[in-house]
Amino acid sequence: MKTLRHLLPLLAAALLCSAAPAKDEAPLIAGPYVPSPDSAVAAMLREADVGPDDYVIDLGSGDGRIVRTAALVFGARGMGVEIEDDLVRLSNELAKKEGIAERAKFVTQDLFRTDISPATVVTIYLLPHTVNLLKDKLLGELRPGARVVVHDYGLSGWLPHKTLVMDLEEKVAISGSKRTTIYVYVVPARVAGTWAASVPPAVSKAPMRLELTQQVSHVGGRALIDGRAVPLADARLVGDELTFSLPGRKTTFRGRVSGTRIEGTVDSGGVRAPWSAMLGG
Repeated sequence: MKTLRHLLPLLAAALLCSAAPAKDEAPLIAGPYVPSPDSAVAAMLREADVGPDDYVIDLGSGDGRIVRTAALVFGARGMGVEIEDDLVRLSNELAKKEGIAERAKFVTQDLFRTDISPATVVTIYLLPHTVNLLKDKLLGELRPGARVVVHDYGLSGWLPHKTLVMDLEEKVAISGSKRTTIYVYVVPARVAGTWAASVPPAVSKAPMRLELTQQVSHVGGRALIDGRAVPLADARLVGDELTFSLPGRKTTFRGRVSGTRIEGTVDSGGVRAPWSAMLGG
């Protein structure tokens, strides 16, 4: 039996020049059906903090074990997307037998044409080229704060929120190695641009301007405050939660991004006060 390791060179060559299919093109075959071991499935859902309030979409769902486990063990709802009719029928039959058909459904569909916007968690175990073809879709359709969990092949250029590395004997038959890596990403809000900030007098007597730069979840920039440009320190963006500090001022900003507005609190000299900012203001 050929393993995923043996199939990778052939499939990578076949997909090298491919891109996500246009609307009228045939669906892209994302790779062979290779089920995740049950222990890897449990780790993916656990590391993503899946719970009853979550809606999980598994892209390339195979026999449906990720969505079925999310429903059975973690109390979530979800949908599996798979291009093979036989696997979709099997997944729905298993969900019905397990008594979770109302919370776990499976559809025959091209994953690139699937609306993933309802998901709070997206799970992926696909070949690396296909995983990276999905990056724009994930950032464009998912809401800030949604989690993306990827088995073995990470999203290039996107810093994971956390990474779990473990050895699983079951993986030897799949990839020829025990090594298993689970990446958890958090979809970031969009913050790049110039923001007009209202801050307490203890920070500045005049309005402050923020010039923020962003590369996926990595954020940086500077504050224009009291006539000086101060580079931001310890800037971090997790979903819609932004934090940063101003060097030399013992000042830490925390805020929640909602579209073109940020609202939060600033700690300065042991005193906490509200602050806000408007994009382009």
